[in-house]
Amino acid sequence: MDKSDPPFDKTVDPTTGKSVPANPASELFHPAQESSSGQQSESEDVGKTFASAAPATGAPQGPKDRFQAWAQSFLARWDAPRLKDIGIRAAKVAAIVFAAWFSVVLLLIAIYRFVNPPYSNLMLLERLGGTRITQKWVPLEAISPNLHRTVIMSEDGQFCRHWGIDFAEVLSAIKRASGGRPRGASTITMQVSKNLFLWPSKSYVRKALEVPVTFAIELVWPKRRILEVYLNIAEWDRGVFGAEAAARAHFKRSAKHLTLRQSALLAVALPNPATRDAGNPGPWTSRRASGIQRLAARSPWAVSCIQRKRR
Repeated sequence: MDKSDPPFDKTVDPTTGKSVPANPASELFHPAQESSSGQQSESEDVGKTFASAAPATGAPQGPKDRFQAWAQSFLARWDAPRLKDIGIRAAKVAAIVFAAWFSVVLLLIAIYRFVNPPYSNLMLLERLGGTRITQKWVPLEAISPNLHRTVIMSEDGQFCRHWGIDFAEVLSAIKRASGGRPRGASTITMQVSKNLFLWPSKSYVRKALEVPVTFAIELVWPKRRILEVYLNIAEWDRGVFGAEAAARAHFKRSAKHLTLRQSALLAVALPNPATRDAGNPGPWTSRRASGIQRLAARSPWAVSCIQRKRR
């Protein structure tokens, strides 16, 4: 065959002068190729879709990782100015709520300077929990001086020397904690603010609220009133509040006639009345009460701020 001749599968159309397939069946071959390439392209697209949907090798798998990934994606949708605006609004709302609450507390502190509180927050919480509350309010004169001395020496030895917070004891408690949560630095005034206006569970929020309330009580009430309120709202057993109810429940006598030993047992039970029974003390409670008795006997200065001045 001459090189100038068209290929065997092509011929020349005499009317147009263009080469056309010599065998019409050859046209069937080319569509098949196009279909095959189309199917291949489609299969590649599907593969890419599944590959993108499949988790990457380093994708988060655990709940913590998934939460962090969700948090990052959530924060990514919030720009910094918007977050700042929300933070400022939240701070303003919190400040308004605190100011309203503290205004009410200040009003109650002023009223309770002369009027005996009908109940404390702790009493209310226990009553809502179904506990029967036993309490009888008595003036400080109707409570044995033995209980005055033993409670002060057991709970707050510097009661007459500080303004609501014993900073030396706070530093000592921090050192004793050794990196944990400090304990044992609450003064009598701080316990009054907690029992009367706050809640019993330990938290830094409660402690932060306790400080301004404590200073307000110290500014408005004399020490004698602070001790009187404390001895009438302190819990000495489940649902037993106040020295009068405690004296009758544990020793079958009035608070005015408590002996030094009985007063020491009641004072030692105060931090944890659920486990320390003043009427039936265990060995540790009994030994601790003996120590408080000795301290109270040789520390008359501890009650100097609550004694009435003689005219």
